[in-house]
Amino acid sequence: MSDITSSVPDDAEQAKSAPSDRATKGPLDEAEANPVRPYVDLGGVKILPRDGLQLRLEVEEGSQRVVAVGLDYAGSTLQVQPFAAPRTSGLWHEIRAQIADQIARQGGTTKLTVGPFGPELLAEIPATVAGQPGSKRLARFVGVDGPRWFLRGVIAGEGAVDQEAAAKIEELFRSVVVVRGKTPMPPRDLIPLHMPKSATNADDAPSAPTV
Repeated sequence: MSDITSSVPDDAEQAKSAPSDRATKGPLDEAEANPVRPYVDLGGVKILPRDGLQLRLEVEEGSQRVVAVGLDYAGSTLQVQPFAAPRTSGLWHEIRAQIADQIARQGGTTKLTVGPFGPELLAEIPATVAGQPGSKRLARFVGVDGPRWFLRGVIAGEGAVDQEAAAKIEELFRSVVVVRGKTPMPPRDLIPLHMPKSATNADDAPSAPTV
């Protein structure tokens, strides 16, 4: 892969990217979360149940490893993935550039915007739709650097185009708790996810470039 971070300043590449109120409003670290709330434990993340929320796990075909959590809520889909990160520096600025490069290779386009979590990408990604050649789907790629972890979200459906729907799915992303654990992990490694005792199957979310 060609160098895709050369246009990112060194200081930006190392800086953490997160809302100023992340430690109180989320996404939260396990140490910051209320321990008595009835979270669904998925390993690397915990999800707070709510009416109308459907949860599914995305599994890698060969290894059967859980690689992402999919959430369907209020007409939107949210895919979340937690990754190990350095203690003092962030990953989102660099990863954002890599996502834009990968989408361009797929024939899609991205636009850098600023949302409630900071910099994000609004992407148009080629989609295969029967009888509709040249179709594209819209998706928002958001990211938050936390303490020793990075949480990536991909928002599709109404939350990518409608302001009211976006607010609902953004609040859901805020409510995610990341469980980094104490096991040493290289930065950018996926924090292990696992099946809960009860998960609801739903349609697959749009696929996203891997970190």
